[in-house]
Amino acid sequence: MISILVQAMSKEDTIKKIEENILKRVKTDRLMWFSMWFLACLVTFGAALFLMIYLLVERRNRHFSRQRELESLLIAHYKLETSELPVDALNNRNALMWAISSPTIAPIFIIAYFLSRDLIQHNEHQRILFEKILENRVNKKPLLNIKRCITITVVTLGLGIIYWLYEIFNAYNRHFKEQWMLEDEILKNLKMGN
Repeated sequence: MISILVQAMSKEDTIKKIEENILKRVKTDRLMWFSMWFLACLVTFGAALFLMIYLLVERRNRHFSRQRELESLLIAHYKLETSELPVDALNNRNALMWAISSPTIAPIFIIAYFLSRDLIQHNEHQRILFEKILENRVNKKPLLNIKRCITITVVTLGLGIIYWLYEIFNAYNRHFKEQWMLEDEILKNLKMGN
């Protein structure tokens, strides 16, 4: 639906919409700090875990949603062939359900796995799009190593989940910061007429 509306817009309107989308990142791509949440979980004897998981999943959903909108705008503006892009099959996850299920043992590992895997898939999809637009190699190091996180968690009999959550926090924060730089570069190019 969005892509049909975008195709009907003028170039100036599309650039304006792209800029509006990029400005939304202040609300959607919030940086979260593991140390603050870890201390909150300790002080509240784990009660802050519910809110932490909820906010992690909500942040993921808001970022992915904004990225889908930005992608539609960029594809329309640059007239990119969508068949060359991998399919974005990452749907929103129910943050409340995930937060409520987090105190039981197995779901926290499942939540960590899906948050990690979703970011890696999203990052790869986004890398391909931005490389096409910026016409150069987007240098992205791996965001996080799921196998290492699983191994540490298994070897430590579950205590490694703390390290895994630390890695998830940092990976999302790093992803947001890298994306912001690329978006700023794209917006600068658009305003210069490239």
